[in-house]
Amino acid sequence: MPIYEYECMNCGQHFEVMQKFSDEPLSICTACSGPLHKLISHTSFVLKGSGWYVTDYASPERKKKEKETETKGKAVQSEGEHKAGSKAEVRTETAAKT
Repeated sequence: MPIYEYECMNCGQHFEVMQKFSDEPLSICTACSGPLHKLISHTSFVLKGSGWYVTDYASPERKKKEKETETKGKAVQSEGEHKAGSKAEVRTETAAKT
């Protein structure tokens, strides 16, 4: 059940009440019988983690597939870097000969 915050217009008292969504808002102060004003306040919950279902709550099978894909991607990347490095070496050798 949500907690609602009220303020009395007469005495200025602040208080919180746990109410159902279907309950009528309070209108009379319990301390001085003055009119109440329902306040809008910040929420008190915090979202933790990255916030994505896939990364936080994914099934073990999905996480395994993602790791495999990531490993394959790194292997392809390092292979590309190796090929690029060998081409650079060839170019320097031909430049040195001329």
